[in-house]
Amino acid sequence: QVQLVESGGGLVQPGGSLRLSCAASGGVFSALDWSWYRQATGKEREWVATITPSGSTNYAGSVKGRFTISRDIAKNTGYLQMNSLKPEDTAVYYCNIGNWWGAQGTQVTVST
Repeated sequence: QVQLVESGGGLVQPGGSLRLSCAASGGVFSALDWSWYRQATGKEREWVATITPSGSTNYAGSVKGRFTISRDIAKNTGYLQMNSLKPEDTAVYYCNIGNWWGAQGTQVTVST
């Protein structure tokens, strides 16, 4: 069955960087949009970024210019490079491919 596993989160100071990974297995994903969402405590899950099969990218306004989404189809792995992190980026980050979601997400905490 399809499985998406997020990793790479952690605690980072404001202004720092992290790279999240989404390892996908059990399916063929090259023709699907890959996206990242996040959910902060007490808030709704929100869309962060998407990369299409053609490689086009779109970002939420709050992360545009700071985050970069990419994927390596040969490795069935997606990435979210996050730079210039802010405390308001603190959330659990989830991978989404088509109708599938990562089960656990990865926690990103931006704090001094």
